[in-house]
Amino acid sequence: MAAGLPALMLLLFAGLTAVDAVTTKAGCVDAAREAALAAARGEPGSTAGSRYAPAGADVSVTVAGDRVTVTVRAPVRSFGARLPRLSVSGTAVAAVEPGAPGPHP
Repeated sequence: MAAGLPALMLLLFAGLTAVDAVTTKAGCVDAAREAALAAARGEPGSTAGSRYAPAGADVSVTVAGDRVTVTVRAPVRSFGARLPRLSVSGTAVAAVEPGAPGPHP
């Protein structure tokens, strides 16, 4: 029992960190999609991405020709001091809409 309890706690912390990583990844993908669509319509993409992004996320908007690529990267809160720090990212690409003003990063 004395040897099994620390191992059980480590598995619990790793499992909670994995759940938080999946949730943060979903938030990054949603924020990247919203930012790419906003930038394709001619609105500021980084503003829209920051609105939907998880806390502490970095939003990067790139415009190349008729495509807008947005990458959102966010740190994952780890449960337990000895677990490694993780960061996840989500990327979305959108075509610039015809007739819209130029895309804004």
